[in-house]
Amino acid sequence: MALFTFKLPDIGEGISEAEIVGWHVKVGDRVEEDQPIADMMTDKATVEMESPVAGKVMRLAGEPGDQVPIGSMLVEIEVEGEAEVAPVADAPPPSKAAIEAEVPGEAVIEQIAPAQNEASTPVSTEPVDAEFQLSQQHEAKGQAILASPAVRARAKELGIDLAQVKPTADRIRHADLDAYLLYGSGQGYRPAGRSGKRADEQVKVIGMRRRIAENMAASKRHIPHFTYVEEIDVTALEELREQLNAGRGDRPKLTMLPLLIVALCKALPDFPMLNARYDDEVGVVTRHGSVHLGMATQTDAGLMVPVIRDAQDRNVWQLAGEIRRLADAARTGKAKSEELSGSTLTLTSLGPLGGIATTPVINRPEVAIIGPNRVIERPVFRGKEIVAAKLMNLSISCDHRVVDGWDAASFVQAVRKLLEAPAFLFVD
Repeated sequence: MALFTFKLPDIGEGISEAEIVGWHVKVGDRVEEDQPIADMMTDKATVEMESPVAGKVMRLAGEPGDQVPIGSMLVEIEVEGEAEVAPVADAPPPSKAAIEAEVPGEAVIEQIAPAQNEASTPVSTEPVDAEFQLSQQHEAKGQAILASPAVRARAKELGIDLAQVKPTADRIRHADLDAYLLYGSGQGYRPAGRSGKRADEQVKVIGMRRRIAENMAASKRHIPHFTYVEEIDVTALEELREQLNAGRGDRPKLTMLPLLIVALCKALPDFPMLNARYDDEVGVVTRHGSVHLGMATQTDAGLMVPVIRDAQDRNVWQLAGEIRRLADAARTGKAKSEELSGSTLTLTSLGPLGGIATTPVINRPEVAIIGPNRVIERPVFRGKEIVAAKLMNLSISCDHRVVDGWDAASFVQAVRKLLEAPAFLFVD
C-alpha cells in the first residue's frame, strides 16, 4: 500500500486559498477515481473536487468553514501498490463546477423552484450515528432521498433517518425535519394554536452564507445608501401583458420583468450615472454604454446574480427567455463564470411574496439597485370617477457619493411614464 496526497489545485481564479463547504467522504471511506470528495468555495464559486485515484480515505484537511491554501493537502488516500505515489501539486482544475454566484444586494426576482437533482452530503470525520447510517443504507439500496447538504447535516446531528421523513414538496427541507420532530418521533399531535418548544440551534456561518454576510457588510460600510419609492399605475401595462401572452404561441410567458427591463433600458441613456460602477479606491466612475443587468435570483445555495448581457438590444420575448435560462442555470449550478459577473445595474424583487416597499442594498461596486414591489388593486380617482386600478411601488437605492436624489427621482419618473403608457415601450 502507498499513501497518495491530493493537494488542492489552482482553481484558476488567482486565489491563494479556498473554503471547505462540505465533504462527500469521511475517513475510512472507499473512494473511486473521479468520485466527488469535497465542495470548495472561492470568492465567487463553489467547485466540486473529484478524487484522481481510487483507494481508502485516510485523512481530511479540516472541517466545513476551514480555509485550505492552494497547493496544500486536501485529502490523503491509501492506494494499492508498492511504490509511494507522488503528491498532486499541479492537478488540473476540476472537470465539474457548480458555480453559485456573485452575491447581490437584496432579495429575489422570482421564487425559483428548487432543483430536482439530489444534493450531496457534507460529512465530517466524526463517527456516524446509527440513524444516519440507516439513511445512507436506504440510498445504497436505490431509494433516492432528495435533500440539501445543510438538511442532511442537520438530520445527522439530530439522529434522524431521512428515509422516515415525508417531504412536503420535491425534496426534504428543514420544515419537514421540524414536522418530523413534532409529530414523527413520539411527541404526538400538536394542538392548534401552539407553536411548540424547540431546542436552541447553533449554525456555523460558512460558504455562501458567509459570502453574503461579508458582501452585505462591505456594501453598507462603504456606500451611503438612499432609497426613493414611487407608486406607478400599471393597469394598462398589465392589460398589454395579458394580450401579449394570449398570442405568444410557443414563446415564453411574459411576467412583469421583461416589460420593466425594456422601460429601464429606454430611460437609462438620459441618466448615465445610474448605469455605472464606482471604483472608490481610485475615485473613478465608469459609465457603461451597455446595460448588463444583474438578476438577483434565489437558489437553495443562496442568492446568485446571473447577468443579462446587452439587455438594451433584446425584445420582451428574448428577455423572458434569457431570464428563464439564467434562472435555471443558477438554480442547477450550471451557470458559467462569465454569466455571474460584470453587471452594471441590478434588478431585485420579492416576486410573489410581494411587499409594499423595499430598501434594497446595492450590489457593490454598482451605484444603483432597482426593486419592483407587489402589484395591488385599489380604487383611485380618474377625473370625477372612482375606478379600480392596479398599482405597484417601484424602489431604487443609490450610492449618494455619485448619484444625487434629484437624478434618482427623475429616472424613476421617466420609467413611470413609460410603464403607465406602455405603447411607448415599443416606439424607437
